[in-house]
Amino acid sequence: MNYTLHQLKIFLEISECKSITKTAEKLFLTQPAVSIQLKNFQDQFAIPLTEIIGRKLFVTDFGMEIAEAAQKIIDEIDAINYKTLAHQGKLSGKLKISVASTGKYVMPYLLAEFMGQHEGVDLMMDVTNKTKVIRSMELNKVDFSLVSVLPKTLDVFSMELMSNHLFLVGSKNKKDFAEKISFEKLPLIYREEGSATRNSMQQFVAKNNYRVRKKMELTSNEAVKQAVIAGLGFSIMPLIGIRNELQNHELDIIPVKGLPLITKWQLIWLKSKKLSPTAIAFFDFLKSKKAILINDHFSWVNEYSN
Repeated sequence: MNYTLHQLKIFLEISECKSITKTAEKLFLTQPAVSIQLKNFQDQFAIPLTEIIGRKLFVTDFGMEIAEAAQKIIDEIDAINYKTLAHQGKLSGKLKISVASTGKYVMPYLLAEFMGQHEGVDLMMDVTNKTKVIRSMELNKVDFSLVSVLPKTLDVFSMELMSNHLFLVGSKNKKDFAEKISFEKLPLIYREEGSATRNSMQQFVAKNNYRVRKKMELTSNEAVKQAVIAGLGFSIMPLIGIRNELQNHELDIIPVKGLPLITKWQLIWLKSKKLSPTAIAFFDFLKSKKAILINDHFSWVNEYSN
């Protein structure tokens, strides 16, 4: 056997993603590079690690056993590295955060200074919809989550960070059209089930007894934004994710009674969670610096929200 740590990491990611394409995206590699490393790794075993059925990749039972072993090896290597840094008096360890998809416009700005101060900290941040964010916390896979609506099913502590404003938006050349007809007649673009933005949009529609036209459903904030810019419809979107498009006159806010909707971005963690030294350090950092960071990076929100 002559496999490398790099191959172990790639195969472990393949076992989780069940996809060469997704693995390449997550590891910032090309698809051919991932495929070559998988082949080189497979060549060292007489039993198949994966199989292709139709066009879908599956990991065999033997492959899953190898993936579990790979995880243990990688964890041990990480532990050695963290212990080395700790003996040098440096903060080290993993910081695991799950972020509701629109929170990707917020969280990096709250992390940058902390990560810059602590080179021994490895960040693992998963950006997905609200349902999956809550699920990862429920399974104790993360230290913190960033959400705009507190979960009702989990017993959590929370730290309020900043307001989240949601406006009705359309492409610049559609604004006049939108203002001439009622909200109910607008072709609306929704996020997928499980999205906090979708939930807020549905609650607004229900509260006002609107009978709306749902034009389409898309699985990311970026996809919705591009569809709106292209003129496919209108959507209620978080202001935090459309700053550049507003400034570049690709999108326009359309005034509607009852909007904007306002929620709060909050950092949450399980009350039963025993936070690691790394997680505690980040919590303390954020508690002391959040006001400064939010003012430095998000004061522009006030231009649209007042």
